[in-house]
Amino acid sequence: MSYDFSGKVALVTGGASGIGEAIALELGAGGAKVVVADLNADGAAKIAKAITDKGGTAISIAANVGKPADVEAAVQAAVKTYGALHLAVNNAGIGGPLAPTGEYPLDGWAKVVDVNLNSVFYGLRYEIPAILAAGGGAIVNTASILGSVGTAGSPAYVATKHAVVGLTKAAAIEYAAKGIRINSIGPGYIDTPLLASADKLAKDHLVSLHPMGRLGKSEEVAALALFLLSNEASFITGSYHLVDGGYTAQ
Repeated sequence: MSYDFSGKVALVTGGASGIGEAIALELGAGGAKVVVADLNADGAAKIAKAITDKGGTAISIAANVGKPADVEAAVQAAVKTYGALHLAVNNAGIGGPLAPTGEYPLDGWAKVVDVNLNSVFYGLRYEIPAILAAGGGAIVNTASILGSVGTAGSPAYVATKHAVVGLTKAAAIEYAAKGIRINSIGPGYIDTPLLASADKLAKDHLVSLHPMGRLGKSEEVAALALFLLSNEASFITGSYHLVDGGYTAQ
């Protein structure tokens, strides 16, 4: 199903690849003016060009989402270039080191918290005032299946994704009556560049964790995100929506 985002301005962080790329491309196809933000400047520019090559409207901006000034600059770029901000997807994230909690590297913990959690707060902090000024809109925060369950060896990732779900709920309550809907999504293991370094044995194991017997596709996550951003989801806010091939149903 396609949605009409004509006249809307959207910001997508982590938009250079994977889930963020799919969301940015679909927003562009739906008529939104898209700001693609990513630490990978060349990757972000490539996705923006892919949107414009198909007749859409987009710009890219290099942003380290762990730095509040970079997130603020991305929001300002949307407003200065297109006059407003209506939609945002706080999608940037990393997996981080793999180690038991009692041995987890402190610098790894700090980096995962910065990229996976602080960035979402920074996004909300600067997106919400801009969206209020535009008369309202919607925000989607990318959490994970590990925002509802745990797994060994990834304490920072699990903690930050649980926190994203909680932060989403708090912000949604605050702005529900002010015209901004805020939801989070929980993808299962998706076949993205984040899993590119995994060998076949590791990927086969991940596949086995999903009752559907496969990894998810970025486009399947994008479909959920776009629904939540659209007017079709007008009575949905503060919710956490799973797209996980049955992973958490077991």
